[in-house]
Amino acid sequence: MPVLSFIACRIFEDEIVHIIENDNAIRNLLIVNNEDARMLVDKLEDAGCDYTLVSDDVLPDCPEDDGLTLVVEILELALHATPDDLKEAVYSKAREKSEYSDGILLLYGLCGNVLDKVDKDLADLPCPVHILKEDNGDIIDDCIGAVLGSRAAYLEKLKSFNGVGTFFMTPMWAAHWREMVKAAGLTNNPDDIKMSKFVFDYAGYKTVAKMDTGLYYEKSFDPMVEEFARLFEFNIIEMKASPRLLVNCYERIKGEVL
Repeated sequence: MPVLSFIACRIFEDEIVHIIENDNAIRNLLIVNNEDARMLVDKLEDAGCDYTLVSDDVLPDCPEDDGLTLVVEILELALHATPDDLKEAVYSKAREKSEYSDGILLLYGLCGNVLDKVDKDLADLPCPVHILKEDNGDIIDDCIGAVLGSRAAYLEKLKSFNGVGTFFMTPMWAAHWREMVKAAGLTNNPDDIKMSKFVFDYAGYKTVAKMDTGLYYEKSFDPMVEEFARLFEFNIIEMKASPRLLVNCYERIKGEVL
C-alpha cells in the first residue's frame, strides 16, 4: 500500500480532518502520537474516522491493496517563534519520513521565507516532497493565504480595509491566538491583556476578520472570536475562506503516490 506522509503545522488541524473525512482512498490512517496531535485525534473521533496511533519511528505493517496509507505528524506551534528551529524540525522530519514514504506533503507556507527553498533543499530525498502552493506554483505565504487561496486574494483583502489594521482569525487561530501572537513576537505575555492591547493599538489593529472556512470542527469559534474582539475592543467583520487550496495540494501529491 502506498504511503503518503503529512508533516503539518497544528494550525491546519481542521483542514487535515476535512481531507481525511472526505477521501475514501485513505484505507489506513496513522497519527504520530505526540502532545500536539491530541486535538486532531479528538476531532477525528468526532468525525467518525478510524485511526491508529504510532510512535515517530515505528510503523505497523500495512496491508497490500490499492488504497492509501496516510501518516500524519503534527508539529508544535511554538516552532514559529524561532524560524531556524522551524526549518530544522521540518527538514529533519521530512528526511526521516522519506525512508518509508512514497510522497510527503508539508502543510506549511513560506513562514517568513524560512521554507522558500524546500524544493531545492530536499530534492535529494528518495520520494517527492511538496509544500503548499497556489495554482500558479508559488508557495503560499502563510496559513491565512492558504485559506484565502492565493497571495493576490490576500493582498486584495488587505487593500479593501483601506489601511485599517485587521487581525485575520481562522478557527484554529481563534483557539490558539495567545500562543500564536507570542510565537509571532507580538507580545511576550499574551495573558497580559493591557500590554497586548497596547501592542495591538500601536500596530494599528482595529478589526478582527472572522474567517468562515466552511469547516466547523472548532465548536466554539464564534464565542472565541467574540471574546477576542471584546478584550481588545475590535470590530468583527465576516470573511469567507476555504480549504480548497489544501485539498488541491493533497490531490496532486496523492495522484503521484498512487
